[in-house]
Amino acid sequence: ADAEPLLDAIAGGLGAARAGRLVTFGVLPDSPHTGYGYIRAGEPIDGAARHVEAFVEKPNRATAQRHVASGAYYWNSGIFLFAASAYIAELRRYAPDIVACCEAALAEGVVDLDFFRAGAAFARAPSISIDYAVMEKTDAAAVVPVDMAWSDMGSWAALHKASAVDDANNAIAGDVIAVDAQDSLLHSTGRLIAAVGVKRLVVVETPDAVLVAEQPAAQQVSEVVARLERLARPERLAHRRVHRPWGWFENMDAGPGYNVKRITVNPGAQLSMQRHRHRSEHWVVVHGSAQVTRGRQVFDLLENQSTYIAPGERHRLRNPASTPLELIEVQVGAYLGEDDIERIADDFGRSAAAGATANGADEAGRA
Repeated sequence: ADAEPLLDAIAGGLGAARAGRLVTFGVLPDSPHTGYGYIRAGEPIDGAARHVEAFVEKPNRATAQRHVASGAYYWNSGIFLFAASAYIAELRRYAPDIVACCEAALAEGVVDLDFFRAGAAFARAPSISIDYAVMEKTDAAAVVPVDMAWSDMGSWAALHKASAVDDANNAIAGDVIAVDAQDSLLHSTGRLIAAVGVKRLVVVETPDAVLVAEQPAAQQVSEVVARLERLARPERLAHRRVHRPWGWFENMDAGPGYNVKRITVNPGAQLSMQRHRHRSEHWVVVHGSAQVTRGRQVFDLLENQSTYIAPGERHRLRNPASTPLELIEVQVGAYLGEDDIERIADDFGRSAAAGATANGADEAGRA
């Protein structure tokens, strides 16, 4: 909530960091929070930095109360200040398998447009926190105490506490009508939420899904994610709106034998030249202008104009204008899987066959 104390703490930890210390920041606790780890600070080292006597796991309430009362414990913020070389040196010492996997992933990685895609070796790196891997073992750890309003925003309750509230203690964002609602977090990103006579609820609306939970149980959302994984639901991997190098697409509706999506193409960008065996496509321009390649024909489409792409017909979509192109695509066919694409030419160096992908984004997205 106030950046100045943190900036002062960073300045106070620079000397220790330059001397090779791994500096972390301990937040002065304002309550016996049981959801945070704690750091016990020791003797001064350099500037505002102090020796770390111990990292303490998330305590029960009685233990947390003792920590706060003692004045020697701070919340473990997970904010660090160190030279990359100092951290890598300690990582080599205490977790060399992580370093080995990362170095191999870097060597195997490839540049993909604006991205660097690490090699497969990265997946073999142990999944472990910086505290467990290094900070709890190294003798180079230091802590800088800082008195600032801070939260890791690790729960819906924390978000509610940090948000502006109305007279009934409701944190409201977006298109919301609340009638006799109390102590609730109501967040809409698009559609109207009407909350009537509810108390201590979390309601979050997004284009992908809607979450409704009682505040004490809101952390159980991880169980929902686990169930989505068991059911192989596409929501666990992909948003309705998927961004691509040429723009983005958003799935709007689907049913047996059809799929409808909204596509936006950036100025000057174009999708790959491609064709499909099992489906046709209908394109309707709703904003901007499009240059369409269909077979041997190349022609322009303006707003409120449309075209039809037959199965097996070579086609491409390009935006020749200086403003975004928006269109609606309707796919019709007995099979609409994303492996039904043959890419003939592509500006972004992607392979000729789309193949199936894990994220559920279909071939128009991969185009």
